[in-house]
Amino acid sequence: MEIENQKNFASPLILVVDDEESIRNLLRQVLESAGYRVQEAVNGIEAIEMYKREPADLVIMDILMPEKEGIETIIELRQTYHNIKIIAISGSGEESPYLMMAKHLGADCILDKPFSPDVLLDNVQILLKK
Repeated sequence: MEIENQKNFASPLILVVDDEESIRNLLRQVLESAGYRVQEAVNGIEAIEMYKREPADLVIMDILMPEKEGIETIIELRQTYHNIKIIAISGSGEESPYLMMAKHLGADCILDKPFSPDVLLDNVQILLKK
């Protein structure tokens, strides 16, 4: 019972999925400074395995990645975990067909890189309150 109560009071866990180490590091710094716990994955394959082991409260998913890209990963996660919360990110432009497709296929929010830490944290907070 004590362990269960400790888990209930833990900070929300966010899974950051991006093939660029510098982006993952930046997102980790922003999120941890706001009090969130962060796990990192370099592609969709790794993200799905990590999510199976320990479901995150929110996933931040890059779209264009090698091995298993973001759209395919979003579809797979959404089919298996219906209540998963996902922010899709990409540097391909705000009107990018990739981001629009991600939104249509299950991302709760889309952000075009670069985005400000405040915009990220606002969207994270909104999704975690739902």
